[in-house]
Amino acid sequence: MSSNYLTRDNFGMYNQINDGPGPTLMGADTLLGNDVYNNQGDSLGDIKEIMIDMASGEVCYAVLAFGGLMGMGGKLFAVPWKALSLDTVNKRFTLNVSKDSLKEAPGFNKDNWPSMSDTTWAGTVHKFYDAPVSLS
Repeated sequence: MSSNYLTRDNFGMYNQINDGPGPTLMGADTLLGNDVYNNQGDSLGDIKEIMIDMASGEVCYAVLAFGGLMGMGGKLFAVPWKALSLDTVNKRFTLNVSKDSLKEAPGFNKDNWPSMSDTTWAGTVHKFYDAPVSLS
C-alpha cells in the first residue's frame, strides 16, 4: 500500500478538492511517510521528518530515508524542501536525482545527525541538490 497524504488525513482536510487546504497548504503530519520518486519513476524512499527553521518558520528540509530493509539500516538525507515537488496525480513527491547519484549524496545515519544550521554543511547539501540556501 502506498503511503501518502490522503491516507494519513485524520481531520478530513483533503476531502474538499477545491475548498480544502491541500495541495497549496498542507498539514506537516500528513506528509510524513510520503513516498519520494525521481523523474524516471524510481522509488527513492520516504519522508521521515520535516525540519523547520524556527526563526523564519520556513520548511528547510525533508529527511528522506533511502536503502536498508524495512526502514532499518538505510541512510538518511536532508533534502532541501525546494528540491522536492508534489506530484498530486500520484500522491507523492518527486526529487530530480537518480538512484545512483543519491547513493553519493551527503547523508547521515539516525545516530549521527548533522548540524543542519551549519552554513558549510547547508551549502554542500544545497549544492548537491541544486537548491538555493535559505537559512535565516
